[in-house]
Amino acid sequence: MHSLGFHEGEQEVQRRAGVTDEAARLEGMLLPPNLEGGLTLFLAKRTLAALTARDQAGRLWTSLLCGEPGFLEAHGSSLIVHTAPGAEDPFRETPPGQTVGLLTIDFAIRRRVRVNGLLTRSDPGILRLEADQAFGNCPAYIQQRTLTSDTTAVTGRVGEHQAPGHVLTPEDEQVIRQADTFFLGTTHPTRGTDTSHKGGNPGFVRIEDGTIWWPDYAGNNLFNSLGNISANSAAALLFIDFSSGRLIQLSGTAEIEWVKPGSPGDDGGTGRRVRFHPQQARTSWTSLGAESVALSPHNPQVDV
Repeated sequence: MHSLGFHEGEQEVQRRAGVTDEAARLEGMLLPPNLEGGLTLFLAKRTLAALTARDQAGRLWTSLLCGEPGFLEAHGSSLIVHTAPGAEDPFRETPPGQTVGLLTIDFAIRRRVRVNGLLTRSDPGILRLEADQAFGNCPAYIQQRTLTSDTTAVTGRVGEHQAPGHVLTPEDEQVIRQADTFFLGTTHPTRGTDTSHKGGNPGFVRIEDGTIWWPDYAGNNLFNSLGNISANSAAALLFIDFSSGRLIQLSGTAEIEWVKPGSPGDDGGTGRRVRFHPQQARTSWTSLGAESVALSPHNPQVDV
């Protein structure tokens, strides 16, 4: 699998947003990568990553991966992940041969890197990804956090909810409404899977009639996530409550809503929002936490 420029979903969103020319200037970011130099060093120092893939039933999820520095080991176009999801995670037996999207982030310096490609190995305690794309994103909307040194991932599952219309518990809703950070997983039928970071002031994620929606803020104009959603509605969300250690994983579908710029809830003034329809939820706990937080100065004010 190799990227050949933007796919039809990305092109459609770029066209509708009026940024086709701006996006074209960045198309080189999608070329097959070489995970060497500074990128290798950045990956090697990380202790946290979010991985999007399909479970054995074919459902899309985004999971938290944690480890000591060095658990992300890059060589050429290969990324070896020296950990694996826990026994209660949807990816406890992640099928190899599928496309996956991994994002690792340093909250302290507001830097993130995405590595997308083919999962060629999935064994207990180790994953191997052959990268098709690898690139960084700007620091906008990343809340500055100092993570605790404990990098234990999931410590136990609390519950699983599948009933249509009753997926979110009141506790889930409280965490989501207060969130300033979450991870979004999307996929394209032939062009791969992606994990992206989404951030904003607390309250930027809304819950309405059992669905979750958030305004799309201005970014690099590539529209990797929205382009995938335009072509394929499958999506996944991962919320981390850094104060309590509560993890919420949601699997479902997403759609793009185009609204009048500046209309109620259009915090960033882009005229775009994403609405997510949860179909399954998993709630678990992690010992990962954060000692402090400084909201990004790029965050728009939440229109309440």
